[in-house]
Amino acid sequence: MIALTGATGFVGSHIAKSFDSADLCILGRKKPAGFFGVFHRVEINSSEDYSTLLINVTVIIHAAARAHHMNDSAEDPLTAYREVNTAGTLNLANQAASAGVKRFIFISSIKVNGEGTSLNSPFKYDDISIPEDPYGISKLEAENGLHQISKSTGMEVVIIRPPLVYGAGVKANFSTMMSLAAKNLPLPLGSIKNKRSLVAIDNLVDLIVTCIDHTNAANEIFLVSDDHDVSTTELLVELTRAAGYKPRLINFPMVFIQVVAALLGKKAIADRLCGTLQVDISHTKDTLDWTPPISFEQGIARCFRAVK
Repeated sequence: MIALTGATGFVGSHIAKSFDSADLCILGRKKPAGFFGVFHRVEINSSEDYSTLLINVTVIIHAAARAHHMNDSAEDPLTAYREVNTAGTLNLANQAASAGVKRFIFISSIKVNGEGTSLNSPFKYDDISIPEDPYGISKLEAENGLHQISKSTGMEVVIIRPPLVYGAGVKANFSTMMSLAAKNLPLPLGSIKNKRSLVAIDNLVDLIVTCIDHTNAANEIFLVSDDHDVSTTELLVELTRAAGYKPRLINFPMVFIQVVAALLGKKAIADRLCGTLQVDISHTKDTLDWTPPISFEQGIARCFRAVK
């Protein structure tokens, strides 16, 4: 039996759909619509008791998390992230090890590595981690704790660090870009020369499923992407074409966009539009003999097919 947390979230909901309900046990606040398997209503925190729920579970896919928000309103964001993402994860993992769970797959984040890279100098799986925000810190602390649990109990741990994940039903910044593409507005974003690694939800789920029983996955850290980096300009062009329009992007110097955004108090948005974040997935591909099953273009097209 496989146990899944975070099944009502974007990533978790797609993971759940890849299994037959009879093979899956879901732990969470709310039962996903259309799921007819075993469901246990629980919280992910430092005190919840999962012990009786993990009987006969061999693998846990832990996708639940306190999600990252650019403008977090919590009075103490780091403490709030740690309660769920660190303490909650380690509480579940400790009880899983005691219950005899063989493998614990943790969906972490590329934010563990940091917020950005230099052009053509991608993050690698064994780089020194330098998270810069509370979310990334909480995820790194969870990873470190999981390594210790694995060493002391023998439970296998697999850590997956995705960059921005996109696909049908995605929210936040990528959803905004999809809306802009669907409106086909003339935007001053035609000359952005950054590079971003993204991962289609289909590719991420395929990797997660691969890691369930692959011998070489045990106690490894995997970075994941579509293996095709794009600039913000290239991303908007592909989104617009997928939405059925001819792109109408205006060429403005990238530095001009950054300066104007800073003057308007929108520096964080400009950093995301113009910043570079690349990941090297060669370790993932070589260790698991894995390649992303769909292309970047296919992933973008699937976003709009689902909407239509």
